[in-house]
Amino acid sequence: MRVQVISDMEGVSGIVKGEQTTGGEALYEEGRKLYTHEINAAVRGAKAGGASEIVVMDCHGAGKGWTFNSLVPEELDPDCEYVVQEEWTEYTEFLERGCDAALFIGMHARAGTQAGVMNHTIFGRDFQNLWFNGRLVGETGINAALCGTWHCPVLLVTGDEAACSEGRELLGAGLTTVAVKQGLGVFSARMIPPVRARELIEDGAKRALSDLKAVAPYDPGTPCEIKVEYKNTAAPDKLRFRAGVERIDDRTIVSRADTWWEAWQQFYF
Repeated sequence: MRVQVISDMEGVSGIVKGEQTTGGEALYEEGRKLYTHEINAAVRGAKAGGASEIVVMDCHGAGKGWTFNSLVPEELDPDCEYVVQEEWTEYTEFLERGCDAALFIGMHARAGTQAGVMNHTIFGRDFQNLWFNGRLVGETGINAALCGTWHCPVLLVTGDEAACSEGRELLGAGLTTVAVKQGLGVFSARMIPPVRARELIEDGAKRALSDLKAVAPYDPGTPCEIKVEYKNTAAPDKLRFRAGVERIDDRTIVSRADTWWEAWQQFYF
């Protein structure tokens, strides 16, 4: 069984402040260790659940040389391999070769979600709202659509309660979720201690892989329209001449194509 672990930092137990997720800040090294050990818990659970090949893809944009490179390599479980990519959603080779399941670790809620710890969508300073064929989504939806492009189901989402709820709403009741904290505000939460959170994640990963058909691969639909509302006019200014992209108001663009992947590539890369 081939399993991809897709990870982010904001949904990790013990992480609640921006300084823990921003490269170069004093608290960032603490955040990196907490992050790495939750990934390790998922790797252990995946191995116990029958995975023979596990690839971890770090999707956290920490800034500077730490972007998509936040985990601590020396502390990473040796039963996996990991990817450092240059651009988000760039690495698809493992999915293209055939991947049985994806596990999402440390997810956060989409921008504007009440009680979503550090809620945002992609670059929080730029993106306000994102829709796939009229459905409001966040980063869980983006990563799920990426996996679904190559028919890979997402079987586990971990993070705060808001992120887990968002995952179930999008992917269905068959999704296994592990909530490691309850958001009280953007930078506050009631949390499960990291050691216990890791135990829950390890168990959740193992349980999730017991039924590879519990969740269907996510497909936003064909043809696909991606609509993005930005917080300012800078991105629409740059994107208005892209083929397949239409600016529909001062801060909003739509990208249309036959498939989600084509529509995504038209405006994102």
